[in-house]
Amino acid sequence: MDLIEWLEEEMNDLGKVAQRYRIEHGKSFRLKHHDPGESWKFASKDDAAAAMEKGLAQLVDLQDQLYAQDRWALLLILQGMDAAGKDGVVKHVLSGVNPQGCTVTSFKPPSEQELNHDYLWRAVRRLPERGQIGIFNRSYYEEVLVVRVHARLLKGEKVPPRLLTRKVWKHRFQEMAEFERYLGRNGIVVRKFFLHLSREEQRKRFLARLERPEKNWKFAMADVLEREHWDEYMDCYEETIRHTATPHAPWYVVPADHKWFSQLVVATAIVDALNELKVGYPKLDASRKKELQEARRTLEKEQV
Repeated sequence: MDLIEWLEEEMNDLGKVAQRYRIEHGKSFRLKHHDPGESWKFASKDDAAAAMEKGLAQLVDLQDQLYAQDRWALLLILQGMDAAGKDGVVKHVLSGVNPQGCTVTSFKPPSEQELNHDYLWRAVRRLPERGQIGIFNRSYYEEVLVVRVHARLLKGEKVPPRLLTRKVWKHRFQEMAEFERYLGRNGIVVRKFFLHLSREEQRKRFLARLERPEKNWKFAMADVLEREHWDEYMDCYEETIRHTATPHAPWYVVPADHKWFSQLVVATAIVDALNELKVGYPKLDASRKKELQEARRTLEKEQV
């Protein structure tokens, strides 16, 4: 096996990491079949380090081509329980990309202005431009997660009462799927990630935040209180993925008990998405090539 064949085999093997957790057809999806503590064939962070390095190198190269081509946009949606590692994914997976071609939006509880619009309004305003990678740290999916678990929030959204029927969640699933189909048809590719954290691992991470002064700022008592609704949230995530996983906007159910592994899965999924788009640097037409030749001659004449 020569060097090129070896590299191709390594890259194909790396691509299997994300494909293993990709959900395109949600009808038969069951969360219980997915282990949050899994790490595939990798036994430790050190064991996965080489794969992560290769994935990030590919990501940096492909993102540069996406930015230069200026045709497609990629929207990454990160969902998960508190302490699932959403911030860590943004920090570690996207640390090497060109910041000019990347935007991050962290969605907090909606403001009064946002509540005066439809629930997708604030997301539409933050969609990435062509050539950009946009990251939503939480997203419009909170409308079928936290809003569903806490019904009082739905009543505060100013939706006319007669529209809040028993079918409201079914309608929202349909609206989200149709919205993502619309985005895809307009050059914005959507990839969604559920960072699947176990309840026990969340408990450990909360304790770590309490024990380390530099992490205290990340702790909120409200996060602990939300643990009382754990099973409700898991049911909501399962139903959400079942109704909104599609080939054009798949979900990745990412094992999140090992942060290093969840970051590897997300990195390889982004690489897969950009490879599917066949991004590349723009090809110059004859007039543009002539212009560059003239520029070269002008610059060379200036040489002392």
